[in-house]
Amino acid sequence: MVCPRLFPFAPISQHMYLHTDEELEAANAMQMAAQFASGLSTDLHLWRWVIIALHNAAQGAMVLSLRHGNGLLALTDKSYSAWMAAYEKGEKPPAEELDSYLNLYKKVKHKEWGQIRGNTRFAPAGSEGGDLKRLNSLRNEFIHFTPKGWSLEVGGLPRIALAAARLISFLALETNNVFWHTAEARERLLNAHDSFTKSMRELQALYAKSAGYPVARADSRRQAAAHGSASTLGTRRMK
Repeated sequence: MVCPRLFPFAPISQHMYLHTDEELEAANAMQMAAQFASGLSTDLHLWRWVIIALHNAAQGAMVLSLRHGNGLLALTDKSYSAWMAAYEKGEKPPAEELDSYLNLYKKVKHKEWGQIRGNTRFAPAGSEGGDLKRLNSLRNEFIHFTPKGWSLEVGGLPRIALAAARLISFLALETNNVFWHTAEARERLLNAHDSFTKSMRELQALYAKSAGYPVARADSRRQAAAHGSASTLGTRRMK
């Protein structure tokens, strides 16, 4: 039975399912990024969740851009080859393995893969290429966080976030790369994207007015023990 105190919005039933697909995944991730972003002016630790959700949204947009009806271009080379081999033999396809964020990024930029079936390939401008890779590194740092004290200077994070927001907008909203099966999912991603972009631009202005970039602290106990040693704390300045 479902506890009504934990799920007051759900009917009491023994059979409850969360349904999702690649379109809802991208839209929901963008919504979560926007939700967390709205609280960053008062809680720097929300950057962790913004980075994780935004990475998910960017990856989701790349998957949507590459799916082309069968989704094979979004798979790893090994998974793609195994799937095709099984298909040609008339065998049951193996489990699919999604390609990495960085490889998906290479594909949406590629002169051939990024333009299959009339797609428009993404061309990063200025620092966007490096920023999109930095987003991946930061996401991995948080997802696979090891025991340590770690400080992250957040002054450059709005710029990194806006680079990811442009990638998402370009692939999923501005071009015809994505054929949306669900208008609601597209609308949810669009609205969340607008809210997120607004929050990032406001933060950029706020940080620019500050005498120094604020710092998100990871472990106050170890920081105190280290007496502010940058090498011990692993401080990173995002310029």
